[in-house]
Amino acid sequence: MAERTISNFRDFWPYYLREHAKPFTRALHYAGTTLVVGIALYALVTGSWLLLALLPVAGYGFAWFAHFAVEKNRPATFTYPLWSLAGDFKMWWMWLTGRLGPELKRAGVN
Repeated sequence: MAERTISNFRDFWPYYLREHAKPFTRALHYAGTTLVVGIALYALVTGSWLLLALLPVAGYGFAWFAHFAVEKNRPATFTYPLWSLAGDFKMWWMWLTGRLGPELKRAGVN
């Protein structure tokens, strides 16, 4: 049976959270996203623009390792690349601000 196609970010968000159900998967995503933000800020401040080439390696390296080794699922990036990127930053920001717990609960993640 084919998966239904998600047509908006509002519907994608709970799906994204369910695809990140394990705390260690989310922790690896937070590490990668934090590294991405750090590299981007450092490149901006220092003018070291070549460092920006590391952004996909830093972000996707942590995330894909988490999906293949920890969560044992296919990264949402493969099907919904832009929403997945937005979801990663939203999840990271909600975690940083202490608001992720209720979102996980609403999505059915224990």
